[in-house]
Parts: sequence; structure tokens; C-alpha cells
Amino acid sequence: MRSSVLSEPALVLNKSWLPLRVCTARRALILLFKDLARAMGDHYSLHDFGSWVALDLDGRPCVRSVSLRIPVPEVIVLRDCDRYLPTRVVYSRRNLFRRDHNTCQYCGQRGSPENMSIDHVVPRSRGGGASWTNCVVACRRCNERKGNRTLHQSSMKLVRSPEEPSPQMAFTMHLRGRKPSWRNFVDDSFGGKVVSDH
Repeated sequence: MRSSVLSEPALVLNKSWLPLRVCTARRALILLFKDLARAMGDHYSLHDFGSWVALDLDGRPCVRSVSLRIPVPEVIVLRDCDRYLPTRVVYSRRNLFRRDHNTCQYCGQRGSPENMSIDHVVPRSRGGGASWTNCVVACRRCNERKGNRTLHQSSMKLVRSPEEPSPQMAFTMHLRGRKPSWRNFVDDSFGGKVVSDH
């Protein structure tokens, strides 16, 4: 039980409360013990190791020693780190599928990358390039239906207009095991604008 609890993910924030990475609970506790980080408790309170151990957090997983019951932190804030997220997300097929959540941007059907395709909103033959703002995930049926035509010519509409993911989206596209306590720091939704019917 102890090793599995210590393998749980913990979100690491810089001193400005911006997300940097995810580490194991074991690493989070080490940083807390060495006074390099503070653990975030209820209502965004920050705790050093001593005050963290003294907390009574019912229901939270704990690590036990002979004399201590140590709650496992889900979010830690580094004391002296100013680093921040990269400013751009690398454009790649894999990241495009992550951005669109493996969902056809025409009909909303979800599928595995092997069963989906990438559509150029403005076809390549008409000058459209491979970019965040011109490529979307599409099911094979919708991609074949649209063919080498524009949206207007095919009478098809996008669920969301394609946009380059924000740096925060770059961070969250790769996260596994998100916890509810992370919600105000990382967002896993695609922030594209919903396309109007007009």
C-alpha cells in the first residue's frame, strides 16, 4: 500500500503558482521535507513539513512511520522556482489528436488514432498547409465526404475552429491521473472557439 501511495502523482507549481510538471508523491514529500516546497492544503493554505504532518486530513491517503502519519500531498508549490511553461506546442500528428481528443471535428464521433484521419480545412491543393489552424481530426467518413473541397463547398461545419493550443494545454495534454485538486491550475479542455451556425 505504501509504495503505491508514494507512486501517486503530485502537481508541482512554481512560486507564482503556475504548473511546471508532475512528480511522484515520494518526490513531493522529499521536497517538502528538505524545505524546498510547501504542500497545498484546503482553501489553498500552504504548509511546511511540520505543519503538514500536524494536519488532520480525513480521507486523504497517508504514509505511516513508527511515530508519524504523513498525508500525501496532491499539489506542492516550490519556494524558489520562477520557471514557467514553454510558449509553443510542437505541431505533430500526435499532439493534434490530443488537442482534438481523438474526436472528429465535423460529426463529433470519437475513435482511436488508427481509425481517424487528419483533414486540411483548406485543402492542400488550394494552398492550405499543415498547421494548428488548418488541420483537424476527422473520421474517415467525414474526410471522404469533404474531399478536396472547402467547408462552404461541402456544406460541412466544424464543431470548433482549430487553434494552436495554449502553453497550459501543452502541459495538460500529456498528463495522466489528474486530481480534482489540480482543477484550478491545469485545464484539460480544448479552448477553441465554438463555431457559430451563422
